[in-house]
Amino acid sequence: MKRPEQGRPLVFAHRGASKVAPENTLPAFEAAIRMGADGVELDVQYSSDGALVIFHNPHLDATTDGKGRVTAHTLDELRALDAGSWFDPQFAGTRIALLDEALDLLKDKLLVNIEIKALDAATMGLGADVVRAVRAHDMADQVVISSFNPLALRRAKTAGPEIEAGLLLAPDLPGWTRWGFTRSYSKADGLHPELPMVDAAYMAQAAGRRLPVRVWTVNEPDDMQRMIDLNVDAIITDYPDRLIALLKE
Repeated sequence: MKRPEQGRPLVFAHRGASKVAPENTLPAFEAAIRMGADGVELDVQYSSDGALVIFHNPHLDATTDGKGRVTAHTLDELRALDAGSWFDPQFAGTRIALLDEALDLLKDKLLVNIEIKALDAATMGLGADVVRAVRAHDMADQVVISSFNPLALRRAKTAGPEIEAGLLLAPDLPGWTRWGFTRSYSKADGLHPELPMVDAAYMAQAAGRRLPVRVWTVNEPDDMQRMIDLNVDAIITDYPDRLIALLKE
């Protein structure tokens, strides 16, 4: 993934600018562009008929007027849902977006961190399908593919070796998942740790392995400043405007 030479962490809008527009929708990505973010983070799942849709939760209930698992619905069924009214009436009628639509919007505008939601054997091919979509849009240098699942990430990296891969990490995962074999097995080129994991020692270990560190989800100004001082590569935040203002100071 290309890295603008700006001497500061890159600003990634978590699920788009998700505090001013419904998360993981085209309006949220458009808002991130307007705010001046460097990139967006988004989540990809399958519909029941194999379409690549942008959605975070396994179930539809919290952010649409639908019910049940995302993967249990066809694309037509998903596209009929309202994914905006839960956030604000002004977004009524906002649809669940296709990955292709998001890539069309973001091409040559923002970097894109695509998290693949591969939760079981039936979704292990998700990364390879994401690679095909990224290649179809000629965006390999604009994208990093990330996942908590080292097997799914390995398959994505095998399918698209030219596309950067980042291993998602959290402090409540087993210790053996954080370094060494799991990172190597996943073929990850970078680390995407949750905020509490990152300190000077963590950054030193990552630097020793020449692994970029993109931290999630950093929302408080004090935490943002600490990550800036640690010279992380990117900060993933629900408040890109807040982080951009801090960086300008």
